[in-house]
Amino acid sequence: MKFVPHNYQQYAIDTLIDNPISGLFLDMGLGKTVITLTAIQEIKNNCFDANKILVIAPLRVAKLTWKHELEKWEHLKGLTISKVLGNKKERLAALDAEADIYIVNRENTVWLVEHYGRFWPFDMVVIDELSSFKSNKAARFKALRKVRPLIKRIVGLTGTPTPNGLIDLWPQLYLLDRGERLGKTITGYRDKYFTAGQKNWQTGVVYNYNLKAGAEDKIYKEIDDICVSMKAEDYLEVPELMEITIDVELEDKDYKKYKQFERDLLLPLSESEDVEAMSAVALSNKLLQMANGAIYGEERQVHKIHDEKIKALEEIIEAANGKPVIVYYNYKHDLARIKEHFKDVRTLDTDEDINDWNSGKIPILLLHPASAGHGLNLQEGGNIIIWFGLNWSLELYQQANARLHRQGQNSKVSCYLLVTKGTIDEDVIAALHSKAKGQDALLEAIKAKILEYQEVR
Repeated sequence: MKFVPHNYQQYAIDTLIDNPISGLFLDMGLGKTVITLTAIQEIKNNCFDANKILVIAPLRVAKLTWKHELEKWEHLKGLTISKVLGNKKERLAALDAEADIYIVNRENTVWLVEHYGRFWPFDMVVIDELSSFKSNKAARFKALRKVRPLIKRIVGLTGTPTPNGLIDLWPQLYLLDRGERLGKTITGYRDKYFTAGQKNWQTGVVYNYNLKAGAEDKIYKEIDDICVSMKAEDYLEVPELMEITIDVELEDKDYKKYKQFERDLLLPLSESEDVEAMSAVALSNKLLQMANGAIYGEERQVHKIHDEKIKALEEIIEAANGKPVIVYYNYKHDLARIKEHFKDVRTLDTDEDINDWNSGKIPILLLHPASAGHGLNLQEGGNIIIWFGLNWSLELYQQANARLHRQGQNSKVSCYLLVTKGTIDEDVIAALHSKAKGQDALLEAIKAKILEYQEVR
């Protein structure tokens, strides 16, 4: 296929070529991968400004997306990729292979840095989904920080640089400019632009930070010389995404079982002044599982509760009348129960699976939003999304929907949300609609439910 870049794509390509440090904060569907590959080709083969290039990406993106994009566009045929994936022997063989671009999954960042040490050979590094390096405490951030002085050119790609607010930005910018714009330490960044919000007064752990007045504009001004930000709605005409909530009602006996379980989980925390995030996450997971229809026991055995979401899923698939659908699930027991009920289903594991989906050969594609939320182009295969299981992450929700709702989609996208009435599903939907931060919304929902039971008691 011939690549004729849009004006915004050409601007982004020129930005990468002209600047050794670049952050491309491009919305989903704007073509970050082809933009970057086009710039790499120019930088390596015409400017001679990079010799050995590394791409760090989520595992599925590393396996499939970059190679697929390379094969898709005529002007990129001369570039070669070596995938540094698999077991240690396979990774070492991939590093020894001759290639223009070496691609490694982000989980092996630490291994790669330790393998090369001070003999780090990559003079250009592309971090695909820079937001996965948003924690300054993560081993992958610390490892890449060690070799950052040895990297001549660096590119950070993401559509969601601040999923939990601007507090996430410092580690990502540090990997780009080594602290030149937002400071050398996370503490200095926080002190300059934020005030501490909710915290545990016994442990001193701060759960969230609030921006100081005028801080947002100051941060953007500091980074605008190396970061390009673009929203899809400003550049693309993409068919509408229609969100359709499907209410799932439990039978009385199952609803009573859910409410009793909810009450038993929540009341042990009712004497504490604060609910800590880890406790809230554990409670939320249990309640979300039960709303979906099954729950893990202490030994990881699965206890089935109800089939109401399975029935609702069946109705939507029947109404689709043979059109392909993507079903997002949340837990492994969701996946197992869906597979048991629907025989003609597939998961996404290989290039062949992607090709089959985009060719209309897969009627029901089962995906987990965390593994399929970035980089996959699935818009050619269908226009129906069904969320069987929900989660609190607005980033995952948006990224997962963008597998179909993106450039190249020719039909209106229907996004069905299965929401079990009277359960925590309703709190998750409210949080997603309000664009609240996941952890903050989760904590507030759990606290509200505890208060409700306290008042009844």
